[in-house]
Amino acid sequence: MQPVTLRRLGQRDYEPVWREMESFTFTRTPDTIDELWRVEHPPIFTLGLNGKNEHLLNPGDIPVINVDRGGQVTYHGPGQIVIYTLLDLRRLGIGVRELVTHLEQSIIALLADYDVEAAARKDAPGVYVAKQKIAALGLRVKRGCSYHGLSLNVDMELEPFSRINPCGYADMAVTQMADLGITASVDQVAERLLSHLTRELGYTTGRTEV
Repeated sequence: MQPVTLRRLGQRDYEPVWREMESFTFTRTPDTIDELWRVEHPPIFTLGLNGKNEHLLNPGDIPVINVDRGGQVTYHGPGQIVIYTLLDLRRLGIGVRELVTHLEQSIIALLADYDVEAAARKDAPGVYVAKQKIAALGLRVKRGCSYHGLSLNVDMELEPFSRINPCGYADMAVTQMADLGITASVDQVAERLLSHLTRELGYTTGRTEV
């Protein structure tokens, strides 16, 4: 088992955090401890490397940024947990597909803690509750190391999802934990999710840096 560093960044603008992830990934060494970054972002649409502008239906006053993760378009906003996974996949002995599965299973286990049955889909990465998407995934791998990560809708304004085809799927229904009757705070959910992630990925608790 390996240690992992947990960072809680609070609410931060998207692009500076993205650039920090890039810098961390491009300058890390084989001895660098892996990190999980928990953050919330102000409202923003992000368009992945495979993203098509046709999936931006009506972004309105919400900024759009092209980014280097996989996938199509998604929305980030307050009340949504974002966890960035800065991991050395070669050291962990896993590939991208296995990482996706670990992330999905961590979210599924978290939701089970609240008696919510969730599932993954082979045709559309992410986690779904009764065919409604509650969590999205988007990753980038450079030199065997991952960055970007996952987002989980906890208690947020969902209207902006109607301005896009979420993850490139027209009429994709989106839900959140608050609409499923879960009253836990964003912080409580985030800490529980971090615990599931560290266990699922086989880390020791490691060190925590705020």
